[in-house]
This record gives sequence, structure tokens and C-alpha cells, in this order.
Amino acid sequence: MPIAVIAPTGALTPTGEREIIPQLSDALIDVSGLTGNTFFTPMVAGALHLLDPQHVYAGGTNRSLVLIELKLPDIGLDSVAARTAFIERATDIAYKLMAPGHDRDDIRINIINAPDGGWGMGGRAYTGERLVEAITQAAVTSPTNA
Repeated sequence: MPIAVIAPTGALTPTGEREIIPQLSDALIDVSGLTGNTFFTPMVAGALHLLDPQHVYAGGTNRSLVLIELKLPDIGLDSVAARTAFIERATDIAYKLMAPGHDRDDIRINIINAPDGGWGMGGRAYTGERLVEAITQAAVTSPTNA
């Protein structure tokens, strides 16, 4: 479940650059209710893309923004409440990791859903049903559930 953070250099603190992907990953796992799930956790991956500040815009005007894009299978964050919870948590995380002088309005979040069977890992495509089965099986076999 790729998380992409795109920001101009300097929009995030040095700590923010190191911590934004791990903290967003933890938030997604938590909001999904899957903390500790040995199948789901490694599926959450991310990358920070730092750009030259002159290459980031809002409304056609150069502006310092943090853009967060989350790509999920269509079963991920499957309710408005779940998507809202992630957006709120992600905004809080990004804001606290931004350099001084930025506003919460400088954070944009987009959640994109892949169609059924359009999500894969390790060269294997997963349908929503197959993902639920794998996640459920990992929960059953987890050492914390033994």
C-alpha cells in the first residue's frame, strides 16, 4: 500500500524527512485495525520525494506544500469514516514534521483505490477477497494470538 510524500526541499524538518513515512505507515496500519498483522504490515511501503521548491505549485502559483498520496486496493479504508480518520491523522503527522512557517492548509492528501485484482506484491495480483483471506490468516497464525 504505497504512500508517496512529495514535498519541496525545506518544507519538512530533517526529523520530518526521516519520520514522515514511518509515522504515516503506522497511522495507516492503526486506522486499518491491523497493528501487528504479519501479512498487512509489510504491504505498507512508502517513499519521500523531495523536489526543488520551484517545482511545486498550488493553483498555478509556486507554493511550499506537502502532498501525500495513498494507493490502496479497493477494500482498503472502505468507509468515509476510515478515510476521514486517516486524513486527519496524516495531516497531524505532516504538520508536526513541517518546518516553521507552514500552515495545515499546506498539506494535501489523496487516497486512490485500485480496482479488484489491481493490487499486487511480489509479482502476485490480489483480489479484495484474497487480501482479506491472507490478512485474516496472518491474524489467526500470529504469535500474539496463540
